[in-house]
Amino acid sequence: MVKGLYTAHTGMINQMKRLDVITNNLANSATNGYKKEGATAQSFDDELTFRIRDTSSFGLDTKIGTMTLGVKVGETYTDYSQGSFKETGNGTDFAIGGNGFFAISFTNREGEVSIKYTRDGAFTIDQDGYLRTKDGDYVLNAYGAVNSDGGVENYVRVNPNLPFLVTADGQIIQEEQVIGQIGIVDIENYDYLEKYGENMYQLAEGGAVKEADGQINQGYLEMSNVNVVKEMVEMITITRAYESNQKLIQTIDSTLDKTVNQIGKV
Repeated sequence: MVKGLYTAHTGMINQMKRLDVITNNLANSATNGYKKEGATAQSFDDELTFRIRDTSSFGLDTKIGTMTLGVKVGETYTDYSQGSFKETGNGTDFAIGGNGFFAISFTNREGEVSIKYTRDGAFTIDQDGYLRTKDGDYVLNAYGAVNSDGGVENYVRVNPNLPFLVTADGQIIQEEQVIGQIGIVDIENYDYLEKYGENMYQLAEGGAVKEADGQINQGYLEMSNVNVVKEMVEMITITRAYESNQKLIQTIDSTLDKTVNQIGKV
């Protein structure tokens, strides 16, 4: 067994997986509220190797040391840092400054209702005055967000024929009266957040929400936190590392070819 072949092979697989992560980041660089992903690398656990059926050791297995099996992806993580804001001037666009997520009453194709979380505040108002996402799901008020209650009574609703103002804490003011409050919540432990689609999240079992300290900015949208230039530079680095492993395999293959077809003829 030529260990170099396996080591180079794992290196190529690792770079391919890292490239998948970066291409997904680049594909979503213009997606509102998207949080970029990254991948860590770690070595395979060293394996203790043995010499078996060695007549010099009276047929007993003997230890000959440890052997590394190359590299593997340690984990894929999400960078939740805030993206830049873009001013839109649209009264139904909102961006959260600081920590927090909008809570959404999400309905899937089977009609099942669940709570999703997003930083994408590009909302619309339907003819009945309900604040909804671009996909038609309802935005929850403060009570519904904190208590994870996606019932109709917790939908954010305004008079669609009148202008309204939203304060930093989410209170909705219409005709100089507070008529509701847009809910934002934070997550106790982000390790319990699972991505759902491009820019939505759901809580895994064991996860819990808490009050958010973020502030709502009306007339703004949060952009993706992907730095396109950095991602392109990282892509070049990955490509070069992949090519290096590829050349190593070609070199070992050439050496084996000479060993078998040339030296073996002597």
